[in-house]
Amino acid sequence: MADPYQTLGLTKTATDEQIRKAYRKLAKEHHPDLNPGNKEAEERFKDISAAYTLLSDPEKRRAFDAGEIDASGQPQAERRFYRDYAGAGAAFRYEQPEDLGGFQDFGDIFADLMRGKRGGTRGGAETQFRMRGGDSHYSLPVEFLEAVNGAKKRVDMPDGKTLDIAIPAGVQEGQILRLKGQGMAGLGGGPAGDALITVAVRPHPVFRRDGNDIKSVLPITLNEALAGGSVQVDTVTGPVSLKIPKHSNTGRILRLRGKGVPGKVKGDHLVELQVTMPPHPDEALEKAVSEWESQHPYNPRGGTR
Repeated sequence: MADPYQTLGLTKTATDEQIRKAYRKLAKEHHPDLNPGNKEAEERFKDISAAYTLLSDPEKRRAFDAGEIDASGQPQAERRFYRDYAGAGAAFRYEQPEDLGGFQDFGDIFADLMRGKRGGTRGGAETQFRMRGGDSHYSLPVEFLEAVNGAKKRVDMPDGKTLDIAIPAGVQEGQILRLKGQGMAGLGGGPAGDALITVAVRPHPVFRRDGNDIKSVLPITLNEALAGGSVQVDTVTGPVSLKIPKHSNTGRILRLRGKGVPGKVKGDHLVELQVTMPPHPDEALEKAVSEWESQHPYNPRGGTR
């Protein structure tokens, strides 16, 4: 995997704000929705998202800069006996070994042994213990809109299994999904453990989540800010028409009720207006504004300098 700094076109001295701006710029350029059918853009977008996920996490960035982990977030040292299987799945990776549930702690093992069923030969000379298999821990990256709206994903597990996983609508970063009986095999005929899947939500170039609310910024023209009007705005469930009130200013928040994240109480979509100058203002515009302001002077800064 490429160096995350190189992927975002940055150096190791980049600030958090520079990382955020670089990601937003590149993500908008290569987002699959804007490049339908372009596999190269899709792969590039995945690399950009993975690079941002690593560098936007202060601890992961520190560990990468110190050489403790590689660009994929895996430890550089290869001393763990099952690390060879870390990249086996299409969408999964093993977590740190201390987090794996391959074996329960000793207290759990002894408790299971004490609860074991006795059996064996006709003479009763053998004893067999029945023990539940350990839980397996995985991390599943999902797209922002998949986390908000829910989705079904078919993924290859590192042990070769293929599973259909239902991503519930409104799932959050770090939330754990439990798949019963999909963990490690039990001993002595005991039941299999569970697969515990930690959700890793990729950031979106336009939308941000705040609880169950969705936030975005909407650029509007000078005329739309002055005279108002209806414009199309993207939401997590598709475009809708939004009415811009007259005399709107940058920073004004308009609320689209019920257009946020599903839940017991469905969130709203908060749209922040951003009045944007034309890309190439001409003399006519400058003259008109100057003449108007000379006849209608005002100080938007009040008493400040």
